[in-house]
Amino acid sequence: MIHTSEETKTDILLEKMADYVLDKEIASSEAYETARYVLLDTLGCGILALNYPECTKLMGPIVPGTTVPNGSRVPGTSYVLDPVRGAFNIGCMIRWLDYNDTWLAAEWGHPSDNLGGILAVADYLSQVRLAEGKEPLKMHDVLEMMIKAHEIQGVLALENSLNRVGLDHVLLVKVATTAVAVKMLGGSREEIINALSNAWIDNSSLRTYRHAPNTGSRKSWAAGDATSRGVHLALMAMKGEMGYPQALSAPGWGFQDVLFKEKELKLARELDAYVMENVLFKVSYPAEFHAQTAAECAVKLHPQVLDRLNEIARITITTHESAIRIIDKKGPLHNPADRDHCIQYITALGLLKGDIRAEHYEDDVARDERIDELRGKMEVVESEQYSIDYLDPNKRSIANAVQVHYKDGTSSECIECEYPLGHRFRREEAIPKILEKFSNNLKTHYPSKHKKKIEEVLYQQEKLGNMNVKEFVELFLI
Repeated sequence: MIHTSEETKTDILLEKMADYVLDKEIASSEAYETARYVLLDTLGCGILALNYPECTKLMGPIVPGTTVPNGSRVPGTSYVLDPVRGAFNIGCMIRWLDYNDTWLAAEWGHPSDNLGGILAVADYLSQVRLAEGKEPLKMHDVLEMMIKAHEIQGVLALENSLNRVGLDHVLLVKVATTAVAVKMLGGSREEIINALSNAWIDNSSLRTYRHAPNTGSRKSWAAGDATSRGVHLALMAMKGEMGYPQALSAPGWGFQDVLFKEKELKLARELDAYVMENVLFKVSYPAEFHAQTAAECAVKLHPQVLDRLNEIARITITTHESAIRIIDKKGPLHNPADRDHCIQYITALGLLKGDIRAEHYEDDVARDERIDELRGKMEVVESEQYSIDYLDPNKRSIANAVQVHYKDGTSSECIECEYPLGHRFRREEAIPKILEKFSNNLKTHYPSKHKKKIEEVLYQQEKLGNMNVKEFVELFLI
């Protein structure tokens, strides 16, 4: 089982996370630059989601008309909320369209989900400090907390598979947000450990809302719920609420024995800036990331296939084990949340439309009978090498290949894509597309003059880092 400190009798994993958040100096300029791109991309995804009523119906205060002095503001809206509810609102809009950054390992997830809690707390704190005549937080501080939250969530995900025990990855969002939120609030090492222990004791959502027969929209607000819970636990710790030093390792009653099949939680590497440096951007398509390269392959085949749809006998999708386990779906797909997590549906969209957009998961598009006809002709097979390369820390590939076979015995070229646009190996190629995506997302919500003011800040590393958080958030308000 996990080791505890001889001196404090505290789970070492809790201590390592606390020490990292409190004391680690992030020296990587690449991590800070990548964090800026993550920030603009994540906020852009949230702004785009404000066009979807199913998202916005969940936003705002719990009690209509609630006012909060120095409250957290929600980008793209006029809401002023307490930091916990602010974190939910921001986290919900960020995740709604499944379009923000991604991390794939033994566990997967979206580390930028933590921005919900980070930005809500930073805005609240900055306003309080200004009201007290003190210096507000700078956006450099936000970027640092993003790097550290990415690192905690992502390194925990490298070897600890929550999905194999039926738990959802948003637990890691809650843990990461909790740690950095206490740090931002001025908490001590003990207070960080106390809050973290409570985050693990909460355990996690079940993954059932991501899988048949229960696939549903909770997957779009679960991360907002997790990051807001992290803020809640951080605020409690700052009031002196106790912690539980062996929350992970207590025999019979700790997280590992009760919920992790008696396996030891591990940190696969020392905590630094590895995750931010290697994070995956969703550049081209709002689709579950294990299918991103399948989407790229299908879009390349689109011109060849479109005029021969009636001649198709079968379609082969060659993929890796994780994709088969979570997005290989046959039979009816009941809602957008079901469709954007189906590798066959995503591939069919690419072949039919030569593009994949968020609205393609809605009911009116899904009624196109050609989509299910193509899905019915698809076979999904595993490549052992793809599965090996997926877990290789030096590759971290997300490979897929698509080939169309015709009734006359001929076949299309087998299109293979190992690394999606947005992978570190294709980062230079991706950056212009990330900026284009951000600009297009802003267009859906802001007039051109307002949009230009936002871009002028976010496109300059030094200007962004030196800006105080209050002024930054105000750039996005309406």
